[in-house]
Amino acid sequence: MTSSVPDIPGTKAPLELSLSFRYEVANILGRKQTSFPGAQPISFAAKHLLQLQKEDYYVCEKTDGLRCLMYMTSDGPQEVVYLIDRKNDYYHVPNLHFPLEGDDYSSFHTNTILDGELVNDREQDGTVKMKYMVFDCLVLDGTHLMHRTLDKRLAYFRSKIHVPYEKLYTKFPQELEHLPFVIDFKQMHFAYGIEKMFNEILPNLPHGNDGLIFTCVGSPYVHGTDEHILKWKPENENSVDFRMHLQFPMIDPDSDDEGQDGPYPDYTAMPRIRLTVSGGDSKGDLPYGEMALASQEWEKLKSLEEPLNDRIVECYLENPNVWRFLRFRDDKKESNYVKTVESVMESIQDAVSKEELVRHQDVIKAKWKARLEAKPGATPAQPRAVNVQQGENRNMSSGVKRKFDGADDSNEPGGDHP
Repeated sequence: MTSSVPDIPGTKAPLELSLSFRYEVANILGRKQTSFPGAQPISFAAKHLLQLQKEDYYVCEKTDGLRCLMYMTSDGPQEVVYLIDRKNDYYHVPNLHFPLEGDDYSSFHTNTILDGELVNDREQDGTVKMKYMVFDCLVLDGTHLMHRTLDKRLAYFRSKIHVPYEKLYTKFPQELEHLPFVIDFKQMHFAYGIEKMFNEILPNLPHGNDGLIFTCVGSPYVHGTDEHILKWKPENENSVDFRMHLQFPMIDPDSDDEGQDGPYPDYTAMPRIRLTVSGGDSKGDLPYGEMALASQEWEKLKSLEEPLNDRIVECYLENPNVWRFLRFRDDKKESNYVKTVESVMESIQDAVSKEELVRHQDVIKAKWKARLEAKPGATPAQPRAVNVQQGENRNMSSGVKRKFDGADDSNEPGGDHP
């Protein structure tokens, strides 16, 4: 069966152009950092049951897809769309068009940044269709939305981008076959609809999923770790993304080992696999433990004939002291940050079962309704949107070709190319 995690379509931009775009996107977002700007969830623990009661949350499926931001820009009069993966690499995706609202379909969005994920949907006839499922809108045509509430951000995406897009391809359905993927809206549900999620939504999804995501409605969009986005997984599926380091046993040279003056690694033996997590730019990789590996598992990894050392690997905790291999995470450049790992460990040690979540849905609903009734007819005031300085963006990209159709750049130091 085809994996629900697709490869990114399009062409990877060379390093020089990617660096230019990183500064450009940071400028649009009002950030000084040029790192991947996407929000990251924390793991769900028992204490978060109270959080779901105190604040309004949406819940949606945790899709088994490929996380990407979408950047809509232009190259002179030409529309250009890039996907940004978690490695902060940029992929130019041709044949995408997002018309403006109330337009003749010829104009398009620029200085627009969406958050979402690519996924392979298996249709009822057995065919596979790639989708980009949008779950947030950061900037729309140069207007910052990050400080607005989630419901407002999603409403802007729906009315200004998704509805005109749907109208275009309803009018010209023959054009759908030329698209690299279709755009869809990731459905959000009230946080008290937990039983419905487990009984109706998750079993009928056309792609893989591995849990739930709870997102606070009233919180702004946060770059990096966001304590108001909660990732729930079944108790036995919580995992950590480590960097693995292979340490082979050392052997002393014998008479047949010409040119060896001292001990050297025995690459025919099974190594110890040490695991590290990220301590950030200042601390680098921090040792965390080891990955248990049976001899047959090592033989299977060797048979891949792929580089293994320094690779990002997702592991699950088999018992309090044993990490086991789950899968490679070649979509990620870094291991989990140490604070994220601490969150996962808290979630493992203080796990919330599916049944416990369902038991709490009635009180979550009651608290939500009570907040609603306490302010009848009231709508929270929203700050005025801030416009990005368009001149600054043009100056930043002056003289830089904005669309790349060539081969992947292979000169990036340490670059892992998916």
